[in-house]
Amino acid sequence: MRLVVEQSWEHPLLQKGDPGTEGIKYGFEGGRVVRVGGTYHLFTSEMLGKPRFVQMRLAHWSSDDGFSWRRRSTLFESSGDYTGQDPRASLWSPLPVYDEAAGRWNLFYVAYRSMPSTDKEWRENFNGTIWRAVSRKEGPEGVGGPYDDAGIVMQPGPESEPWEGLQGTDSFFPFAAGGRWLAFYGSAKTEKLPVSFWGVGLASSDKLDGKWTRCPGVNPILIDETWVENPIVSRLADGRYAAVFDGGPEHGTFGYSVSEDGYRWSRGQYVHFRKGGWIKDVRTPLGLLDNEDGTYAIYYTAFDHGLYGSLGKVTVRIEQS
Repeated sequence: MRLVVEQSWEHPLLQKGDPGTEGIKYGFEGGRVVRVGGTYHLFTSEMLGKPRFVQMRLAHWSSDDGFSWRRRSTLFESSGDYTGQDPRASLWSPLPVYDEAAGRWNLFYVAYRSMPSTDKEWRENFNGTIWRAVSRKEGPEGVGGPYDDAGIVMQPGPESEPWEGLQGTDSFFPFAAGGRWLAFYGSAKTEKLPVSFWGVGLASSDKLDGKWTRCPGVNPILIDETWVENPIVSRLADGRYAAVFDGGPEHGTFGYSVSEDGYRWSRGQYVHFRKGGWIKDVRTPLGLLDNEDGTYAIYYTAFDHGLYGSLGKVTVRIEQS
């Protein structure tokens, strides 16, 4: 299977100076876009100020057409503590997942400790833990929140595997497979620079709210031998699973992988679409949304040449190989 680009928008859909971006010094990175009842919902990390990756806010935006976006709310804001003491100093990667059994949206996100890095260790974001928050409002229409924290579902500790490191758990995305829940989670040995492997593994649970346990028999999942971050999984019409992820051999790409069962994943392939002059570094794809015409929309965040993170979009079609 290949994802082939049908259209790439030459200008960002959400960028510096747009209404709602006031006070966001460095823009957006990561998160997820979902569509509920014809409305698009963007959940993303907003980089407010210095330290750049520490002063953070998790936000909800919405759009009626998928192009014009309106900021709706702040979901959570980090403390910005830069001493290494606060486990919620920096917040990242808000990923909403709907729990059919409970009739509620769950929002998974990462909380880090933060302090100045050294020549040997990257400590701006370290000891990452995964938090779960639950929508107060029942049903799909509760997607916009507000959300209440329900506790930590994964963190570094005795169950961490050898490939995991100082970064802790840097991403977490659950998906239903085989009558239970699986989740991609990520980590890296940021205690040794340069980092040679940003990896992902699988965890499993009978229920979305846990208990989550790592799957050591299959981890790490070697979609790529050097760099995979923030996979977001979708179920295709033919029953297979497709994950889009942050990573690739060039700054103008992101990757994807396919699985029959959710456990065994193909080697990563990459979407090349660098057309817009604003793109310096493509960061994170925000999921795979199916369109009525058989194509898929992929929103993504990317840094421009001023190192401001903006929102872009491509549409792709599936080509069977």
